Amino acid sequence: MTHLVHTPEALKDILGAAPVSLVPTMGALHDGHLALVKHAKSLGNPVVVSIFVNPLQFAPGEDLDAYPRTLAEDVEKLEAEGVEAVFAPSPETMYPHGPRTTIHPGPLGQVLEGASRPTHFAGVLTVVAKLFALTGAADAFFGEKDYQQLALIRQMVEDLHMPVRIHGCPIVRDADGLALSSRNRYLSAAERQTALALPKALQTGSLEQARSLLDATPNLTLDYLVTTAPDLGELPAGFTGEARILVAAKVGSTRLLDNAPIQIS
Repeated sequence: MTHLVHTPEALKDILGAAPVSLVPTMGALHDGHLALVKHAKSLGNPVVVSIFVNPLQFAPGEDLDAYPRTLAEDVEKLEAEGVEAVFAPSPETMYPHGPRTTIHPGPLGQVLEGASRPTHFAGVLTVVAKLFALTGAADAFFGEKDYQQLALIRQMVEDLHMPVRIHGCPIVRDADGLALSSRNRYLSAAERQTALALPKALQTGSLEQARSLLDATPNLTLDYLVTTAPDLGELPAGFTGEARILVAAKVGSTRLLDNAPIQIS
């Protein structure tokens, strides 16, 4: 049985002092989230999935109010996966005094997504840190689709000496190659076909070829396309080895992210 709880006290009543594997989400669950749950369950500890649409990571004019909220459906999916508890707190539980204390992401939070959304990662890191504390997580699982987010969470845990092991899990893609995202539901059929240019561009394995393909795609507005070190650091001149290629673009009104490992020789 999966327990739906709304407070950390109720969560503790269910799980006691057992080490917890946490999968933080904003709900509207898809197979990518469920893959994280499967990874979490492989450790053998109780799995808690948090569902909280975090207002701190949405800037004014972004899609906070429109973000899909499907709690009943989500709980059904998690019960089928054998999740012990769903933690669905209210904003008042998470921020009883409002956003009074936040975590600054540092320089890495100001580039790529941070350049377009300057307050986003402070909101992400703050809520993740609070979820770690409220659930007593020993392990936490995040998808590589939001690669910069994953890098910043690892940075936070290292820099603040948090006793949580961070597990990055591979991107889950639909049969057509599109990376799974809760925002994919915003795409019309035509927009989805346009969005397939993102994984196709990454598959070229070349920044130049990827850019040419995306620049030639109608109705797609490229925000950034870059190659970086695996930790998102800059690549030195003459670099060879494993790197990461990351892309962000708008298709219609929907902002999409994707990334892939790349070998530079």
